[in-house]
Amino acid sequence: MILEERPDGQGTGEDSSLPQDGGSIRKGYDSFVQNQPGQLQSHRARLHQQISKELRMRTGAENLYRATSNTWVRETVALELSYVNSNLQLLKEELAELSTSVDVDQPEGEGITIPMIPLGLKETKELDWATPLKELISEHFGEDGTSFETEIQELEDLRQATRTPSRDEAGLDLLAAYYSQLCFLDARFFSPSRSPGLLFHWYDSLTGVPAQQRALAFEKGSVLFNIGALHTQIGARQDCSCTEGTNHAAEAFQRAAGAFRLLRENFSHAPSPDMSAASLSMLEQLMIAQAQECIFKGLLLPASATPDICPDQLQLAQEAAQVATEYGLVHRVMAQPPVRDYLPASWTNLAHVKAEHFCALAHYHAAMALCESHPAAKGELARQEHVFQPSTPHEPLGPTLPQHPEDRRKLAKAHLKRAILGQEEALRLHTLCRVLRKVDLLQVVVTQALRRSLAKYSQLEREDDFFEATEAPDIQPKTHQTPEVRMPSLSQVKVTDFFHRLGPLSVFSTKNRWQLVGPVHMTRGEGGFGFTLRGDSPVLIAAVVPGGQAESAGLKEGDYIVSVNGQPCKWWKHLEVVTQLRSMGEEGVSLQVVSLLPSPEPRGTGGHR
Repeated sequence: MILEERPDGQGTGEDSSLPQDGGSIRKGYDSFVQNQPGQLQSHRARLHQQISKELRMRTGAENLYRATSNTWVRETVALELSYVNSNLQLLKEELAELSTSVDVDQPEGEGITIPMIPLGLKETKELDWATPLKELISEHFGEDGTSFETEIQELEDLRQATRTPSRDEAGLDLLAAYYSQLCFLDARFFSPSRSPGLLFHWYDSLTGVPAQQRALAFEKGSVLFNIGALHTQIGARQDCSCTEGTNHAAEAFQRAAGAFRLLRENFSHAPSPDMSAASLSMLEQLMIAQAQECIFKGLLLPASATPDICPDQLQLAQEAAQVATEYGLVHRVMAQPPVRDYLPASWTNLAHVKAEHFCALAHYHAAMALCESHPAAKGELARQEHVFQPSTPHEPLGPTLPQHPEDRRKLAKAHLKRAILGQEEALRLHTLCRVLRKVDLLQVVVTQALRRSLAKYSQLEREDDFFEATEAPDIQPKTHQTPEVRMPSLSQVKVTDFFHRLGPLSVFSTKNRWQLVGPVHMTRGEGGFGFTLRGDSPVLIAAVVPGGQAESAGLKEGDYIVSVNGQPCKWWKHLEVVTQLRSMGEEGVSLQVVSLLPSPEPRGTGGHR
């Protein structure tokens, strides 16, 4: 969670208790306010210097990692890269906080919320698209590669912008636009027989270890990973002290889960650990757990206004148990190899702490329901019994709850005892975690929950309680809103292929080979031009009349018309070409066509061409 703190406004209003030299105090305060932009600028400069230093250290470690073949040295360098990568993520996040204009007030007291786990973006090096694309356009497409310098520059500018996207919807749109352009590039310039030969270089988000591939799928997968990571950062930035914030956060984490699932299902053989199937499956589970936590926070807001209403407390107990179950599953996956080997230890500990904390919250809310309710109706008592699980496997589901107030008090006390033990365990686990944040909200939240449980336990404690109550049963996990894995909105951003001028992708790509024919000049005969046209963009010569004008000019069935009287018509519709031809007079028409050639045989088979 990104914590932003704004001045509380003290000293800005007039106060009769100020001393007589209040004017000097006011001048001093105004001077402080005026100096704030300068202080922020100095802070930004220091952050840029630290980032530059970390980048230099990473470059040196990366060169050593590639140069050495010693296993011990590679493991040591990989550990150093992981440390440098963590520092870079923290510094860049701090820089983004300074640059943003949105301030979120952190609610005070019991409104403080538990921090989430945002995922850092994968980083990449600059890439030279110009040289290989110009060569490919000239050699394969028969066009002047230098005439596409504007389109290539737009592509390079877009990729450069995606390296530092803003942490909002605009940043997501930017990444989605580049992903769509990569799909266009994949369809046009990359095929088994021909490709630009680019080398894509990306750093692992979890370890910082570099990886590189010539496959465009690595570039597309890395961008898709960053779309999911950016959703996690947007979700962690939300103000969960209001219902709107919890809804936006839950939506963001569900979108992140969708991005990681899409990546896991469509990209394989990832060269970096963060994009392996095991990591992506874990990240998907983690995002669902965080979305479930946001749903619980949204329910907690209206329930806190009416703490003595039993149905709200029972629902909160089951919702908290559901969150605890989700984090328990996540913790088990994080603690198993191979994920355990490269995942930050703080993530694993945080998942474990949250599992204990929300299990304790479930027992706390169950105790509150038992203390405040009066189950006169049989239906209400049956509903309460269904919330609790048996304490032993052999006990039937839904133990009979006591109806006498004294017995209910003792059972509530037993649930509070489990809540206290769980929160103490969460605090103990927390001490084992090396926390990177200066302000540790997690400890504050768990400590507040522990104090609430202890206070309620003291209220229920009596001097004549000589016998401990029986063990409180577990809480049945249940949620009214199960998080869904929602795919990221990649198609909502409308983009146009930068290399649209090369022609429709169905024909003009490296998957096909063609020969340009013409221009050929034809005049209209008694039966017209002697061919039949079909299709759109480009228009196809479907049939050639034997002995007609088209056959005499050398046109063949299957040719595509690409120019009419010097006007490019690769993108023309069928009606447009027909209308243009019908308008020709006795002077005739000049056409250019392309004839598709047989596809080259796969490498390693057949003779060499």
